[in-house]
Amino acid sequence: MRRSTLTPGALRERLASGEPVPICVLLGDDEHEKTALAAEFEGTVDAGLRVFNCERFHGGEVSLAAVLDAARTLPMMAPRRLVVALHAERWLQPKRESRAATEDLAALEAYVEAPAAHATLVLVAAGLNEQRRASRRLLAGATVVRCEGVGTVADAQRWILARLRESGKQVDPAVARVLGAMVGPDIGRLRREVDRLLLYAAGQPAVTVDDVAAVAGPPVAHDDWAVTRAIERGAADVALREVGLAFEAGAVPQMLLGKLAWVARSKLPPARVPAAIDAVFRTDGDLKRSAGEPRLLMERLIAELCGVGAERSRGGARRRGPRSRF
Repeated sequence: MRRSTLTPGALRERLASGEPVPICVLLGDDEHEKTALAAEFEGTVDAGLRVFNCERFHGGEVSLAAVLDAARTLPMMAPRRLVVALHAERWLQPKRESRAATEDLAALEAYVEAPAAHATLVLVAAGLNEQRRASRRLLAGATVVRCEGVGTVADAQRWILARLRESGKQVDPAVARVLGAMVGPDIGRLRREVDRLLLYAAGQPAVTVDDVAAVAGPPVAHDDWAVTRAIERGAADVALREVGLAFEAGAVPQMLLGKLAWVARSKLPPARVPAAIDAVFRTDGDLKRSAGEPRLLMERLIAELCGVGAERSRGGARRRGPRSRF
C-alpha cells in the first residue's frame, strides 16, 4: 500500500470531481478545517438520503468494530454511504490495552486491506502515534489530509495573506504583518479576525491596514503575568482586558486563580489582604460548584482585587464555604 497525502484544497477538488475516497484520515490541530472537510464529505451524499447513508461515531462511545460494520452496510438508494469517526485516536491509541482494543485494531487493519467498495470511511484525529502498527497501516492505506494549525507569528502572517488572497481581494502584505503580530499563532482567533475583516471589506476591492485597525481585536497577551502586574498597579481596566485575552488563549481558570491567590497574599497592601483572600476563596468555591461562567467569576475577582466593589467582597466573605489551600 502507498500512502496518498493531500492538502485540504486538493481533497476538496477530488470530492468535487466525484472521485471516490475509500478511507480518509483527517489529522491535525485545526479543528475548524477538519470539521469543514467532514461536512464536505457529507455534502457528497444526496440531502434526501443522508439520514440513511451518513453515520457519525465518537471515539470511545462504541467499539471500532461497530464503526467498521457501519461502513460495510450497503447504502440505501444511493451508490455510496459515508461513515465519519470523530476522535479516532481514542480507538487507535487506547489508554489501556485490552483484548477488545486489540481486536478492534486487528479489525481495522483487515478493513484497510479490503475496504468496502460502496463506502467512504473518514477518521478524524488530532494526531496519531505512527510507531504503532495499526496507525502505520492505516496511514499507508488511506488518503491522509493534514489540517495543521499555525506554529509561529510568521506562519500566522503567511496564513492570513493566503486566506485574504483566496477571497479575491487585493491585499497589501502589511495587512498580514500587522494582523499576524496582533493575533499571534492562534488558528481559531485568526479565522475569526480574518472572517470579520472580510465582512467589513465586503464592498471594496482591497483590504487595507486601516481596515485591520477598524475591526481587529486587541493584541494577544503573550505575558502570563500581565494580569497580576495590572492588579498590583490597581489598573482594573488593564487587568480585565488581559484576563479576557488570557481566556481567549485557552487559560485554565484554576491555574489563573493560583496566580491571583499569590498576588492577594504577597503584593497587596496589608490592609487589603484579608478581603482579597476572602474573595479568592469565594471564587474558588464558585468555580468548583459551577456557580457561574468561569470567565465572569474571574473578572469579578479581578475587579475586587483591584479595589472595585471592596464592600461587596467583605459582605460576601461571610457567605463563603470551606477554604481551599493555595
